[in-house]
This record gives sequence, C-alpha cells and structure tokens, in this order.
Amino acid sequence: MKLLPGIQKNIPLKNYTTFKIGGRAKYFFQAKSKEELIKAIKFAQSAKLPFFILGGGSNLLVSDKGYNGLVIKCQMSNVKCQNKMSNVKIIEAETGAELGDLVKLAAKNNLTGLEWAAGIPGTVGGAVHNNVAAFDNSMADVVKSVEVFDVSESKIKNIEAKSCNFGYKETIFKKNKNLIILSCILQLKPGKAKEIEQEIKHFLDYREKNHPLKFPSAGCIFKNPSGVSAGELIEKCGLKGRKSGGAMISEKHANFIVNLDGAQAKDVLSLINLIKKEVKNKFNVELKEEIQYFNA
Repeated sequence: MKLLPGIQKNIPLKNYTTFKIGGRAKYFFQAKSKEELIKAIKFAQSAKLPFFILGGGSNLLVSDKGYNGLVIKCQMSNVKCQNKMSNVKIIEAETGAELGDLVKLAAKNNLTGLEWAAGIPGTVGGAVHNNVAAFDNSMADVVKSVEVFDVSESKIKNIEAKSCNFGYKETIFKKNKNLIILSCILQLKPGKAKEIEQEIKHFLDYREKNHPLKFPSAGCIFKNPSGVSAGELIEKCGLKGRKSGGAMISEKHANFIVNLDGAQAKDVLSLINLIKKEVKNKFNVELKEEIQYFNA
C-alpha cells in the first residue's frame, strides 16, 4: 500500500492526549488544512483503513493497545473576528484551534460569552463535538453554525445550530460519525473589557483551587446526573484517593481520575468500574461517562 505523503508509522498516542495514556497508532497524520484533512479521510477510505479524528485529546481515554488504523490529528487553527452587526460579533474558528486561544481572542475584542471556557483544554472542534459545558454555560449558547465534511456523501456542508441537536454534553456529531467538523461560526456579544477580564480570572481561579491541574487527566469522567453532582456522589462513597496502578481518583475533585505515574488505560477503567458500582450500590444512580473511549 502506497501511503499518503506525511503519514507516520507507529506513533505513541499518549503524547497527544491530556491523560498521557494510550498505545501506538499504526498510522498517524497531521492535517494542517481542511483540504489535507479531507484528503487523509479519502486515503483511509480507499485503503480500507479505519480512521479516527483527533483534536486536543482532552476528553479521551485511548486503549493501551493503540489503534490499528489511521489517526488524523487536526492542526488547522485559523481564527478570525468579524463585525456583522452593532450588537453581534462573529468569530470563525477552524476545528484545530485551541479553545483557550478562542477565549483570548474574544476577550481581546471585548466580546462576552466564552469566559466560562477559560482554562478548559482541548480544541474548538472537540468542544463543539461534545457540546462542552461548565457553570451553566455551553458551546450551544454561542454556536451559530458548523461546517462539516460528510464522509457518507463526500461533501462539505453547513449545519445550523438548531440542527446540531445540542443537549447536555450531546450533539448530532457524537451520534453521526460521518459528520467531521471542519470549522464553526460563533456568535458573541460586545461586553466591557474589565468585566470580561474579571470573569475569566474568576473561572481560572476556581479551576486552580478545585481541579487537580498538576496531574494529567481527561477532565471530569462522568456527566452530572439530573440535579446532583457526580463528584459529590463519588466523594460520599469514600472513593477519593483510591488507586489502581498509576491512576488515582483525585483527592481534590472526585470526578477526576489523574495519572499519577505511568498509568495505563486499564488502570483508569478499573477505577471507572469501581465508581459506577459503588455509586449504584449506595445511591441507586447509574453514572454515565462524559469521556470518550478510543479503542483499538
């Protein structure tokens, strides 16, 4: 099989996830433009290779066995701000742009609506794909439209926000794997620079105080059940500090599992299963994972 130029072999995926966990990808390609991303997808199709689109790897647990296919890392990261109307501003962002850079761009242009995302790792594409949410805000609140490549039809399409099926950390993109996010348009409102700066600082300080930022993790492991905090349920089960291999349920925030030292996916899975069992036994609540599993 003749490989697409730029494809690398046998690349450790742990280097591309915030968990610092994961086996090797048989093939790995870094797409620096929409055209390169689409070209890599079409190559995988013609070579009958399974493929996986990787953003910032911040909400992901990669199998220890790695991936026997092509991992396409989104590197396209152009962002720009446009003035559409006096009370509405538009930001266009490619899927590989860092969410943190988007927050900074909005703040630089005195735009409000993204302050809550300060300190959240990952890319814009991943944030839209998962409808990332925090502090009663979510990407659904600011997304106007999403540009996608529909693999099943080999076409580029634009999907309006109302058709994205945004729900609590759910979207059409999680359910329809053929829709690959290329870019998105966000709609923000003018704000006051000082207030935006204060809000950003507030959220960054909160995360510094309450989240285990000194260790690799994938963020919150579970979605919050209706009306209750998953972290509180886990804490009330006495599971803070419980370890498996190199992984540990955070002593700072029980809905985080951290990589203390060379943790493997199997260690994290062991703790996830323990948490689900204990919470079910004690509260009769079935926790559902927020993180995505990327298996071989």
